[in-house]
Amino acid sequence: MIKLRYVLICLCLFAGKNLLAQDQVVHNWASGADQNDWSWGFTFQYVRTDFKIAKKPDWRSPYYDPTTGQKLTDSLNSISSKPSSGFAIGFITRYRLTDHVEARLTPMLLFADRLLRYEYNSPSANPLLTTRDRTVEPTILEQQVQSTVVEFPLSMKLKSDRLGNFRAYLLGGLKYSMLISSKKNADNISPIDKVVRNVGGYASYEAGIGCDIYFEFFKLSPEIKISNSFKNMLVADNTPYSRPIDKLFLHTLMISLYFE
Repeated sequence: MIKLRYVLICLCLFAGKNLLAQDQVVHNWASGADQNDWSWGFTFQYVRTDFKIAKKPDWRSPYYDPTTGQKLTDSLNSISSKPSSGFAIGFITRYRLTDHVEARLTPMLLFADRLLRYEYNSPSANPLLTTRDRTVEPTILEQQVQSTVVEFPLSMKLKSDRLGNFRAYLLGGLKYSMLISSKKNADNISPIDKVVRNVGGYASYEAGIGCDIYFEFFKLSPEIKISNSFKNMLVADNTPYSRPIDKLFLHTLMISLYFE
């Protein structure tokens, strides 16, 4: 019985030592991503965009062809922006300022279309409303603003204390976006067939929340943030679709996964 008691005590001590060692290993998972001054990674993002629209005082007025004087559209009942989805991929460069503050640069390539919705008073006065693949309802037209964008967000990240393998954070910063691909208007087409165009470069502010989840060999950071453009996005072409609009501001919702 005495020998059995010693064996049980030794087993308990050995098991306790292993449990403490495991707790220590778990607590230190992916710690290098935070302890080093510099670290790198990559990101995947789901993107949802829409426009905030400022209309001109006479936005309801019909549109007449400036060359022929022909009436091309009837009066407008409404202009709105329908949210549309896209995605982005990018890289992370992180610099640690303190244990709770870091700077983060995340250049990325974004693929996201933007939609404008026009509701006309009468479909018969607008020939484009009956064009196949563009008609949503008899009196409704959707204009798709196609774009591929390179973005350069610079953010400050304020982190909480680490609790085991988890910590929360707040995020805020600025970004510059540069349009690298979009649909252009040809000079020899009718105004009714032209599209709404956006400026080639613009700045935005962004803010978000997220958390760092530490695994054995990497750190995963789910994040949600919003951004809004500072300046007017609209290129003021004299077309049936851009003429009623005074200003366009881009609103974006991003749901991201960061891997470091």
